[in-house]
Amino acid sequence: MLKTVSRSFVVGALAAFLLATYLPAQDKGRLTLDKLLDWESVSSPRLSPDCTQIVFTRTLTDKVNDRMRSELWIMDSDGGRQRFLCKGSSPRWSPNGERIAYLEAGEPSGSQLHVLWLRDRSSTQITHVEQSPSSHRWSPDGKSLAFNMQVPEKPAFTIKLPKRPKGAKWAPEPRIISRLNYRRDRRGYNPSGFRHIFLVDASGGTPRQLTQGDFNHGSAEWSPDGGSLYFSGLRVPDADWKVRESEVYRLAVKTGAIDQVTDRPGPDSGPVPSPDGTMLAYRTSPKNKDTYNVSSIQIKGFKGSRYGDRTIFTDRAPSSLTWSRDSSTLYATYRDHGESHLWAIPMSGQQRKITHGKIQFRLYDIGKNGTMLGAITSPQQPRDIVSITQNGTIKQLTNVNDDILQGVELGEVEEFTWKSHGDLEVQGWLVKPPDFDPRKKYPLILQIHGGPHGMYGIDFSFERQNNAAQGYLVFYTNPRGSVGYGKKFGNAIDNAYPGYDYDDLMTGVDAVIARGYVDEKQLFVYGGSGGGVLTCWIVGKTNRFAAAVSMFPVTNWISFVGTTDGPYWYTNFEKLPWEDLDEHWRRSPLRLVGNVTTPTMLITGELDLRTPMAQTEEYYQALKLRKVDTLMIRVPDEYHGAAGRHMSNRLRRILYVQKWFAKYRRDAGGSTAEASARDRK
Repeated sequence: MLKTVSRSFVVGALAAFLLATYLPAQDKGRLTLDKLLDWESVSSPRLSPDCTQIVFTRTLTDKVNDRMRSELWIMDSDGGRQRFLCKGSSPRWSPNGERIAYLEAGEPSGSQLHVLWLRDRSSTQITHVEQSPSSHRWSPDGKSLAFNMQVPEKPAFTIKLPKRPKGAKWAPEPRIISRLNYRRDRRGYNPSGFRHIFLVDASGGTPRQLTQGDFNHGSAEWSPDGGSLYFSGLRVPDADWKVRESEVYRLAVKTGAIDQVTDRPGPDSGPVPSPDGTMLAYRTSPKNKDTYNVSSIQIKGFKGSRYGDRTIFTDRAPSSLTWSRDSSTLYATYRDHGESHLWAIPMSGQQRKITHGKIQFRLYDIGKNGTMLGAITSPQQPRDIVSITQNGTIKQLTNVNDDILQGVELGEVEEFTWKSHGDLEVQGWLVKPPDFDPRKKYPLILQIHGGPHGMYGIDFSFERQNNAAQGYLVFYTNPRGSVGYGKKFGNAIDNAYPGYDYDDLMTGVDAVIARGYVDEKQLFVYGGSGGGVLTCWIVGKTNRFAAAVSMFPVTNWISFVGTTDGPYWYTNFEKLPWEDLDEHWRRSPLRLVGNVTTPTMLITGELDLRTPMAQTEEYYQALKLRKVDTLMIRVPDEYHGAAGRHMSNRLRRILYVQKWFAKYRRDAGGSTAEASARDRK
C-alpha cells in the first residue's frame, strides 16, 4: 500500500548516515532500521451503527517535523476500499452513523473536539477551550458529547508586587505548588486544578461543566437512556493521600447530582453500563499492601435486572470490558503467559475463550450483528485490525506494513521455559538471526522489560527483529513479578525487588547457553525503566556480560521517593526511607556500583519525571569515579522512555545501544570492533 507521506531528505539522510557509520554492513533481505521511518500502526477501529463501515486511526511518521502523525481512515466492514478521511485520532460514530467525532489540533491551542459529516466530508471544530478535551462519548440521542478536561484552580497563595515601571522586563511569575501530586511524566507540571466532566452540543457551543469540587473524575460512560453518566474517581477529602482507592459514581446529567455506586476499600474503576440499562460492569481489586493485585470483574444488577450481582475472577487481570448489544454477554481480554486472548462471559453461563494460538489480541468494538473488532499481533505479524466472529474465526482487515516487510527475512522466535530459584518455572523467548545455523556461535543480547509488573510476549517487535538482523540472538523473558501468570507470581517481588528476579534472568541466560550456540564471551544486556534497574543490578552482581546499557533507570531508591512524579507511584517497600533507610539502600543498584567492571552506558530523557535524570547522573558519576567505561546519553525534549516525542530519538536510542554493543563485540579473530578499527589505522 502506498504511503501518504513522502520521505524527508533530511531525516532520511540522517538515518542513512547513522546506519552506515555505526553498524556493520547488512545483507539484503534483513530488517534494516531505516524501515522504521516508514513503519505504521493502526488502532481504535469502530464499527458504524449499521455494521457496514469501519473507521480507525492510522499513525505514521511525519519525517519533516520528526513527529508521529495520526489520520482517520475508513473502510468497508470486510476491509475493502480503505481510504483517507482526515487528520485526527480517537474516532467515535454518532448513534445514527451520519457523523464521526474525533480529536485534532485546533484553536486556541492543543487538541480540540471536531465532528465530521460523512455525507459531504465537512468538518466542524466544536470546542474552543484552553485545555485539551479527552475521552469523548456521544449521548444516546446524538445531540451532545461528554468529555473530560482539566479545570485550573485559582492559586490559594498569592502576593502583590509593587507597580511595575513602564516598559520593565521582569522575570516570569514563579510556579506555586501546593498539591501532593503536582506533575506527571509525559505531561510535565500539572495545571493546578482537577479533571472534570463536561457536556457540549454536537453542533458546537460553550461546554457545560457537569462535575464540581476539588476532585479528579475519570472517563464517563452514558447510561442507555441518556440521563446519567458513570465514572470512577474518589470524591473525598485528601484524595491525593488515599493510595489505591477509587469508587464508581453515577452523575445525573440534568441536575448534576452525584450518587456513589460502590463503597468498599480498594480501587473500583472502568464502569460500563449494559445496553439495556439493567447492569453495570466494572473492575475491582482488594485493598491490601501487596505490590501486585489482580482485578476481578464485578457485575452489579439494578432493579429490574434478570441477573443478580456477580463476581468473575480468573487470576488474570481483565481489560477492554465490552457488552454485547443484547446485554446477554460481557467480553473481556486477559493477558496470559505472554499471550492476550478474548473471552466471552455470558450472564447465564460459564465464560469461554474465543481466540486461541500464539497471539496478542485487543478488543475495541462490538457491532449489533455480533461482529467484534480488534487488533492482533504475533511474533511474525505486526499489529493489524481484524474482525472476529462468535466462533472465533479471525479475518485480517488491514496490512499496513506488508510493503515494508516485502522480501524481508525475519528471525524465528522460539518459546521455552526453565526452572529458576525455588523450582519456579519461568517463560522466555529467543529471537534467532535470519540465517541462523545451530552449528555456529552467536553473541547474545538479554533484553529486560520494565514495570516491573510488565509482560513481554509473542507480539511483533521491530527492535528485537532488527537486533537479530545484526547477527545477535535476542533473549527476552518474564521473570517473577511479571503479569500474566497470576497474583502469586506477580507478587513474588513484593518488598523484594530486585531479588530473585535476578536469578530468573541469569538461569534463563544459562538455559540459552546450554543449547550450544551462544558465544559466552559475547553476552550483552539492556533494559529500560524497571529493566534499567535490573541492568544496573546485574552489572553490580556479575561481570559475565561484555557490555550493558541501562535506560532511564532508578539507581538510588532513597532519592527516588522524593523526586519521582508521584510520591506513591512506587510502593514496593515496607517502610518509607525516613522510617527505614536500610531497606531502600539495600535494594539500590548504586550500593553495588563498587563491584562494576562491565562497560555500562546510560540513556535517559532530560524531561523524565518518572525516573528523573538525577538517578542516571548518580550512577554515571560513580562509574566515572571508578574509571569504568561509561557514557551518559541525555536525550533532549523527551520524557520517560527517551523516544516518545520524536521518531529520530527512537532511531538514536536503538543505534546508541547497537553502537555500544558493537564496540565490545568480537570478530572471528577475537578482536573487538574498537580494536579492529585501531589495527586498520
